[in-house]
Amino acid sequence: MALGDNTLASARGVSQRGRNPYMVQTTLNLATALSDKGSALAASDVIPVIAVKKGTMVLNAGIEVDTASDGSTFTVDLGMVDADVFVDGFDATSAAAVVAQNPAAYQPVMAVADDNIDVTIASLSGGAVSSGKFRVWAILMDCTDIGDLSANEVDRDTLA
Repeated sequence: MALGDNTLASARGVSQRGRNPYMVQTTLNLATALSDKGSALAASDVIPVIAVKKGTMVLNAGIEVDTASDGSTFTVDLGMVDADVFVDGFDATSAAAVVAQNPAAYQPVMAVADDNIDVTIASLSGGAVSSGKFRVWAILMDCTDIGDLSANEVDRDTLA
């Protein structure tokens, strides 16, 4: 079940013409996700965390535990077009400061339409989850057309 967008942060970056990768991050508070859903979190719940605009490449993304979850067996995935493209089966009950790693076969992902990076609850058993916080981050790059970068000429001789 996809939850509401109270956990969704929009991607914001730089707008210079040369375009550089930039990082966005948000904190996913599981208590907020629980409140959005209105019932207990369960396996297969999808929590949107970072909005990604069409034409943006996701170079990398990950999860860092801020406050460990209170579920006894609780794993999450992080993905976009594929639910676990960035992180697969991360133990959400890990201690603070533990960071999830990308799968070995990871490739950057191009957003061909407006999309979200989502946290999906992969497995949950042994008790309800009511607390926990994750820092979710992504390295993005705007790959839309930057337009004509050639110099604009002016005829200064006729200005007088």
